[in-house]
Amino acid sequence: MIQIQEFKSLLSQPGKIMITTHYKPDGDALGSSLGLSLVLKSMGHDVLVISPSDFPQYLAWLPEADQIQIFPGNEEFCKGFIEDCQLIFCLDFNHLKRIHELGLVIEKSAAPKIMIDHHLEPQGFEDLAFWDTEASSTCQLIYTFLDQLNLKAFINKAVATCLYTGVMTDSGSFRFPRSGPELHRIAANLIESGADNVDIYERINGSQPLNRIQFLGYCLSNKLVIVKEFHTAFLSINRDELKQFEIETGETDGIVNYALGIESIKLAVFFIERDEKVKLSLRSKGNFPANEMASRYFSGGGHLNAAGGESDLSLDETIKKFYSILPEYRQLLVT
Repeated sequence: MIQIQEFKSLLSQPGKIMITTHYKPDGDALGSSLGLSLVLKSMGHDVLVISPSDFPQYLAWLPEADQIQIFPGNEEFCKGFIEDCQLIFCLDFNHLKRIHELGLVIEKSAAPKIMIDHHLEPQGFEDLAFWDTEASSTCQLIYTFLDQLNLKAFINKAVATCLYTGVMTDSGSFRFPRSGPELHRIAANLIESGADNVDIYERINGSQPLNRIQFLGYCLSNKLVIVKEFHTAFLSINRDELKQFEIETGETDGIVNYALGIESIKLAVFFIERDEKVKLSLRSKGNFPANEMASRYFSGGGHLNAAGGESDLSLDETIKKFYSILPEYRQLLVT
């Protein structure tokens, strides 16, 4: 209750507020940022959403997504706003390294920083936190945050659309763990507030560009490797293959789940060679700690069954490293 009063005090007078989220934002990151931004604007605040990178085109339809400032290429404008703002919201991440160069700017800012997040092991850069690792998504936390601040009256159709998008995508359309009764109650409330759940699902999952479908087929037909001994599957894609299929930001999302869906597979990894690093997306079943593997070996982290990481090694060397550490997890993978 003490923190709630602090939040209320910080938002009691119209001011200049900056909202940011993690690098290469997904549906939960953008949905929470835009949903909160719309509410704060309705309260009279001057709000700017700044992304540390571009975002997927399949999310460009979200209300006011065209108002988002991309930090690379707009550094001076964004820095000027941050210097003048009275409050900074950091959504869906808990380490400043997750927002790359933008993190250095925020770290220097004297404005109070509020972190709203559901990931493990926060860095502790924030002044106030609304943090719960049991939440399915940051959009769920934004809804709870607004509820506890008595701001639900500001949840109109546009806000509900943003928040439902994040709730749906981060829960795997309500099939992942933590998709319990409370989440379904929140989803129902958002639909009652105007979110068109059928349209949102269709926009996210039912309107894939042809090149993305062809890329998925290529990955599953040519790049899937099964390591039977360890009940593991992985895919790897190099930068030339990304260019061949004209794959843009966000168009590799979810592909790793196809590997995890194979019978008897307990761990799936997608290795993607980017310009400077190899990115990893890890998914697991049961009690296998994908987050622990990502944190310990690949400078990453996340949730028990969904995590991400990166490697400074080449793609081939990163895969060799992955093979070398699998025996350490034998007991968890083969039983």
